Amino acid sequence: MKEHLQFYIDGQWVAPASARSLDVVNPSNEEVVARISLGSAADVDKAVQAARRAFESFSRSTREERVALLEKVLEVYKRRADEVAQAISLEMGAPLWLSKAAQAAMGVAHLKTTLGVLKGFEFETVHGTTATLYEPVGVVGMITPWNWPINQIMCKVAPALAAGCTVILKPSEIAPLSGILLAEIMHEAGVPHGVFNLINGDGPGVGEAMSVHPGIDMMTFTGSTRAGIAVAKAAADTVKRVAQELGGKSANIVLDDADIEKAVKQGVQACFTNSGQSCNAPTRMFVPRAKHAQAMGVAKAVAERTQVADAMTPEGMAMGPVVSQAQFSKIQGLIQKGIDEGATLVAGGTGRPEGLSKGYFVKPTVFADVTNDMTIAREEIFGPVLVMIPYDTEEDAIRMANDTPYGLSGYVQSGSLEHARQVAARLRTGMVHLNGAGPDVGAPFGGYKQSGNGREWGEHGFREFLEVKAVMGYEPKPAKA
Repeated sequence: MKEHLQFYIDGQWVAPASARSLDVVNPSNEEVVARISLGSAADVDKAVQAARRAFESFSRSTREERVALLEKVLEVYKRRADEVAQAISLEMGAPLWLSKAAQAAMGVAHLKTTLGVLKGFEFETVHGTTATLYEPVGVVGMITPWNWPINQIMCKVAPALAAGCTVILKPSEIAPLSGILLAEIMHEAGVPHGVFNLINGDGPGVGEAMSVHPGIDMMTFTGSTRAGIAVAKAAADTVKRVAQELGGKSANIVLDDADIEKAVKQGVQACFTNSGQSCNAPTRMFVPRAKHAQAMGVAKAVAERTQVADAMTPEGMAMGPVVSQAQFSKIQGLIQKGIDEGATLVAGGTGRPEGLSKGYFVKPTVFADVTNDMTIAREEIFGPVLVMIPYDTEEDAIRMANDTPYGLSGYVQSGSLEHARQVAARLRTGMVHLNGAGPDVGAPFGGYKQSGNGREWGEHGFREFLEVKAVMGYEPKPAKA
């Protein structure tokens, strides 16, 4: 077991203001693998002071200086990417193949994308005699989740630094190890003191203290809608900017002209990726009623072929555990709720997969004959649980897909790209994937309704960390003829 009892503030590792610790548990075997300290308002205040001092000079750094800094961060990160992947698998249970191919790799992707945006961004535009200037928003407080830890950290940290902001990061206390590694990477890359700060802690101890602090100019939060509402309320008194990426219950509409076998297979696999712990997972699959029985058969076969194993298994592409005992218990309760409310259990169910007596492993589960008003169709389960909802007409499918408080992502499968585009245009979501298209790190990531506000990734994510200033009389009036 390793102890990480210090915080990274003002370019050095420092002891917390008061001693309070938390065990980090490996979800594959329920063993304690590390111990961290939980911070307090006093630690937040110390970090804010450092970040505000650093902002005075860092906000005036040149584009070229920030490009050079991020290129150095990228160099160090790539060298330590295997360590990051190992930490992610250990702390939150993503299998090693996924940690290497996607989880840790997203750190590289966001750094590269941000560098491209920074190199080409126009910080000053002139229209007539007036200039519009884009300037760093200030000190940014960041609260990030456990499900894609480095992805969510880097898609905030990279553009914030590129914009000239200074940062105070609170990674999830459940999965803090990759964030601690990132602090080491930032230090090794020579990020100026106070520009990047890290405090471990929970929501009440650190998250709330950050949200209410008058010295923090912006809060960016990724997590549950419930916690996002708390951050926004706490931030309201200081009228700071709040950007949020929250929950989802994304619809996957399989249209009548789709290849049903291919569409359902891809949809089930996408739902189970990362053990279903992705806010944009396609967890509600809408299938034509006439093809519902066929879709059930395909989904059952995929679920029953899905292997489950310790996240640290070096070979194979098995599914890992969910992150914690609390998450395991929540998912078990919702699976039972689906059974109690009359949905057809096609595969999986309650309890651990056969042969596993320890670890937070959930059976890959598929429900069919689900109605859109059932609990499992309304609530974000955040586990490997797919609900299949039959529909009679395309209009019904679109109506039910939009009948949710969430609006993060959507998926459409069709034999005609034009048909898929037409349906995508009617989905009230921030993103839509057509015919199995994957993520695009240059595209805006975020949602409608209770899935949040603001956008991350690419140029849209970069702009979130900029203020807009109009300067009238910036250019002289043209001389009269």
